[in-house]
Amino acid sequence: MKSSNFSTWLQLFWMFLKVNLLSPSGPASVGLLYKEAVGKIMSEERFVEAVGFSNFLPGSEALKLAMFVGYAAGGVPGVFTALFGAVLPPTVMMFLVALVLQQVQQEDWLDGFVKGMSPAVAALILMVAWELFRVGQTKSIGKRTLVIAALSAVALWMDVPSPLVLLGAGVLGVILFR
Repeated sequence: MKSSNFSTWLQLFWMFLKVNLLSPSGPASVGLLYKEAVGKIMSEERFVEAVGFSNFLPGSEALKLAMFVGYAAGGVPGVFTALFGAVLPPTVMMFLVALVLQQVQQEDWLDGFVKGMSPAVAALILMVAWELFRVGQTKSIGKRTLVIAALSAVALWMDVPSPLVLLGAGVLGVILFR
């Protein structure tokens, strides 16, 4: 085994371990992963492609992103090291949360705590969405981009499944940005 391969695998493990420790939610971790991966192990275009595909395919976005980035940087062993780094923190955290919730599940303050977290989660998702929207544009935001964003928002509001919205936006992008 080459030292450079081992170094890449270790970097992938550490990157996903850190991202999942600091930002354990899937959508919120995309912004942090962007800062960790782009320019170090993959290009910005490749990262946007990874996020798009991870949203398009069924399953956990965080794990699909780990597999995509892991494979791009370190091949099949990179997939497994990135996945291990991505799975370890949430697994340990869920065990700890389950232990704590067993002790406090009847407390009155828990309902207020959950209601207080909801707006913060929404704000995190909006910030990540804005960053991806901004990064995905190589030029200034034009009318065609706004049309795709508006149509996507309407489709999501009408409960069209997100993979179909992404597929439709991609097809519309091919048509509009030819």
